[in-house]
Amino acid sequence: MADAMTIQRTPVAEPLWRIRLRLAGKSFANSWQLFRENPIGLIGLGIIVLFGLLSLAHPILMATVWDARTYDPIIGYDAAILSHPSPPSARHLLGTDPIGRDVLSQLMYSARWEFGLGLLAATVSVVLSTTVGAVAAYFGGLVDTIFMRIADVMTMLPFIAILVVLSALFDFQLIHLALVYGILVGFGGQTIVIKSQALTIKVKPYIDAARVAGGGDWHIIFTHMFPNLMPLAFLYMMITVTGAVFIEAALSFFGLLNIRMSWGIMINTAQASGYLLAGPGYLHLMIPAGLAITLFCSAFYLVGRALDEVVNPRLRRR
Repeated sequence: MADAMTIQRTPVAEPLWRIRLRLAGKSFANSWQLFRENPIGLIGLGIIVLFGLLSLAHPILMATVWDARTYDPIIGYDAAILSHPSPPSARHLLGTDPIGRDVLSQLMYSARWEFGLGLLAATVSVVLSTTVGAVAAYFGGLVDTIFMRIADVMTMLPFIAILVVLSALFDFQLIHLALVYGILVGFGGQTIVIKSQALTIKVKPYIDAARVAGGGDWHIIFTHMFPNLMPLAFLYMMITVTGAVFIEAALSFFGLLNIRMSWGIMINTAQASGYLLAGPGYLHLMIPAGLAITLFCSAFYLVGRALDEVVNPRLRRR
């Protein structure tokens, strides 16, 4: 009988996107396992998560608990306190600044902008360095010479001096700082390292196979070389975030950026009001912002060190 017969069905081919997703998930799981074995990476990741929670908690506190007239990080003022700056108390856990604004609110509010600054600068630098490095390695010749000479010049330039001059000439805001710093870094030393890695990928058999199969130059660069360069590029993202935040703190301290609030502005406010070296009674004006800058930058550096062991097989523990 036909209903008793076993029907042989032709297996359906698995979609390509599902295969790639499964392979990406497996690769991520293996990388996460290697990352977890490095305690400094977990410490850095924990600090980053902490700052992320602070930045997310600030708008919630402003909408539910804190009065905007008192705790607004930019225009807030506590009229209930007779003199400012005031030391830490139950009403203001980190005290108030010389203008009467809550220091904790400023600290939490600035965290989101530091994340935005660092991630935007890192994204710009990684896109540029990966693209330029891959193109220079793949085409070689005159293209390689031009890009590498530009990278040499960028590596020799003093970034802080250039940014100081630009901030004095133009209305320099946070987004401008992120874009300019990302471009300077992206065309600099990162490009040289990415290009050296791209040269090792260029001679792989699957690159030759893609070329024989009719793949165009740009298809090979963006489809086959880019994915293999991204682990190293992601490592450099962590380092770029650290540099961008340090640069912003330095420029804000000297009042060279047109931004309303940041960790650098908090220290600048204390310095401009004469409280920078005024004694232990005013340490709450400098320590929170200074410690935040140090921990934030150190966290991304620690994560970068841990990622270095993930993307570099020679550094992995046996």
